[in-house]
Amino acid sequence: MEPGALFDAPEGAAAEPPLRAGLEAILLVVDEPVPEVTLAQILERPRDEVAATLRELAAEYTEQARGFDLREIAGGWRFYTRDVCAPLVERFVRDGQAARLTQAALETLAVIAYRQPVNRARISAIRGVNSDGVIRTLTMRGLIEEAGHDPEHQAVLYRTTTYFLERLGLNTVDELPELAPYLPDDLEGIEELQQ
Repeated sequence: MEPGALFDAPEGAAAEPPLRAGLEAILLVVDEPVPEVTLAQILERPRDEVAATLRELAAEYTEQARGFDLREIAGGWRFYTRDVCAPLVERFVRDGQAARLTQAALETLAVIAYRQPVNRARISAIRGVNSDGVIRTLTMRGLIEEAGHDPEHQAVLYRTTTYFLERLGLNTVDELPELAPYLPDDLEGIEELQQ
């Protein structure tokens, strides 16, 4: 069979792959979730048809227990390793080397996620220590980004990125868990002591 013979096309015309094959090919090479509307534009197909096909593919991959998932995350679609296969992939990618965030980085990331957009001074005030180095690290890892300037002080504001949402498996920051259950009962007394 000749290459491309799977896709029938009139003589002299370029063969267009079926919608499913086109979606799989595009999603195989993306490094961040792609919105349905973008896929529909690229494939020149109605958005509803693209959305339905994506959901069909995702269900098929799950039903067949493939080693990968097709998920809608952070406003777009992308292939991900199935949870059961994650340890194998981690072992392959990291080869035993831990690449975890430090406690300081996790604290800073939490402050930014819940208070965004927020400036460095506010982050440092909440944490009680200078956070400049941690902010640089989080920016280099693509978890946070600049979000403009504070109109009053002209300080740089920071927010989380779509990569942050993707890593946590969230569509928006509104899906972050509520903080109230984790706060001390006497929060006002603690704030008075800090001032």
